[in-house]
Amino acid sequence: MADVKKSKKKVRKQVSEANIFITASFNNTIISAADLDGKVLAQSSAGAAGFKGSRKSTPYAATVTAEKLVEKIEGYGVEKAKVFVKGVGVGREQAIRGLQAAGIDIQAIFDTTPTPHNGCRKKKARRV
Repeated sequence: MADVKKSKKKVRKQVSEANIFITASFNNTIISAADLDGKVLAQSSAGAAGFKGSRKSTPYAATVTAEKLVEKIEGYGVEKAKVFVKGVGVGREQAIRGLQAAGIDIQAIFDTTPTPHNGCRKKKARRV
């Protein structure tokens, strides 16, 4: 009889605290969860949650996206998180509320939206 190799079951590492990054643009909401070293555990977006077109940019889509992300990271044992929000989309606050509703204890919220500190160069004056 031939020897049969048994493959080992992949063991997920336990992460009690994570960083969650929310990017809320005008067209979509993308959320990713990483451990404290910066290694991404899971990610989700409004498009991946099943929304298409202009429905991706709704607050409800952001809530569903956050809940889907929490489902993905349940296996890692994440309980507490720091949230980093970037962007100006309508899903900013709703994504945070979706995380809270799904049972994540939010410790801090940081706004990392880039702000121009002089803007881009002006167009040259038109000569008539």
